[in-house]
Amino acid sequence: MPALMVHARELHKLGPANNDRLSAVRVALSVAVPGLFLILIGRPDLMMYAVFGALTGMYGRNETHQLRLKHQAQAALFLMSGLTIGVFLSVNHIHSWWLVLVATLFAGAGSLYADAVRLKPIGPFFGILALGACASVPTNVPLTTAVLIGAASAVFSLVVGFGGWFRRRTWVAGAGRDVPVFRGPQGQKKLMRAVLVHAARYSLAVGAAGSIGVLSGSGHPHWAMAAAAVPLAGADLPSRVHRGIHRIVGTFLGLGIVAVVLFPGPLSPLQYFPGQTAVVLAVLVVLCQFPTELFMARHYGWAMVFFTPVILLIAQLASPMDPGVLVLERAIETFVGAVVGIAVAVLVRSPRGRVPQETG
Repeated sequence: MPALMVHARELHKLGPANNDRLSAVRVALSVAVPGLFLILIGRPDLMMYAVFGALTGMYGRNETHQLRLKHQAQAALFLMSGLTIGVFLSVNHIHSWWLVLVATLFAGAGSLYADAVRLKPIGPFFGILALGACASVPTNVPLTTAVLIGAASAVFSLVVGFGGWFRRRTWVAGAGRDVPVFRGPQGQKKLMRAVLVHAARYSLAVGAAGSIGVLSGSGHPHWAMAAAAVPLAGADLPSRVHRGIHRIVGTFLGLGIVAVVLFPGPLSPLQYFPGQTAVVLAVLVVLCQFPTELFMARHYGWAMVFFTPVILLIAQLASPMDPGVLVLERAIETFVGAVVGIAVAVLVRSPRGRVPQETG
C-alpha cells in the first residue's frame, strides 16, 4: 500500500521548473510564424506539415546553443523522414496493413536513431506521429510542396533555437559534442543490448497497437500506434507506466477542449466567427502549443491536455470529419495504444546489467 501511494503521488506531481517559459516561447514562435503565414495566404489546411516541422523546436531545450543546433538538426531530419514517408503513403493511397508495417519498421529504426544521436525528448514518438498523421489524411498538394512546407518550418525552428547565441557571440570549444556515457568494450556491449531491446519494444508496441486498430475497423489506427510509443520513453518501468496513464488521462481531458471547440454550443468560438472556421482552428493550434511545451518536461499528462487539441485540430483542418466520431475514435485508440505500450514495457524487460537510460 505505501508503494501504491508513492506511485499515486508521482502521477500528479509537477516536476521542477527549468527555464520552461523560454522553451515554450521558442516552440510557440516556431509554430506561430509558419502557421500565421499559411493563414494569410489562405491555406490553413496545410498547417499539419508546418506543425510537424516546427516540432523541431521541442528538442534540445536546455542545452548549449551549439549542442541544441546539432540535436535540433538531427531531430529535423528524423521528423522530416516521418513526414515524407507519411505524405508518400497518402499520395499513393497506401493505408491499413501497409501503414502498420511501415510504421512498425520506422518505429524500430527511429528508436535506434534517436538513441544513437541521443535526442531529447527521448525516443521516436514525434516521428511516428508525423508519419501516421500525414499518411491518414488526403493530400491536396504535391508531395514536394508538403515536404517543403515542413522543411521550411523546421529550418525556422533551428533559427529560433539558435537565435539566443547572437546575444553573446561566443563559441565554446567542444560545446557541441555529446559526452559519452559509457566507456570500454563491456560498457559498449551493454549499451548495444539495451538499445536493441528498446528498439524491439517500439516495433512490437507500435505493430501490435496498429494491428488492433486495423482489425477493429478504426479509421485512425495511427493514433493507437503513436499512443503505444509514449510509455516506452520512460527511464524505467514505473515511469513508463506513469507516462501511459498520463497519456490516457491527459488525452481524455484534451478531448473535452476539442469537444467544446468543435461541437455547436455557446462555448464554441466557432459560433462567434461564422465562415472563419479554418482560421479559428489554426489560431487555436498556435495558442495551444505554448502550454504544451510549458508542461512537457514537468508533467506529461498536463502537456497532453493541450497537445491533443493541437493534433486533432490540424487533422480537422486537413480533412474535416464528424466531431463526434473524431473524439470517440481518438479516445478509444489512445486507450488501446497506451495499454499496449504499458504491457510491452512490463513484458519486455532490458537484459541483465542493462544500461540505464537518460531522462528527458
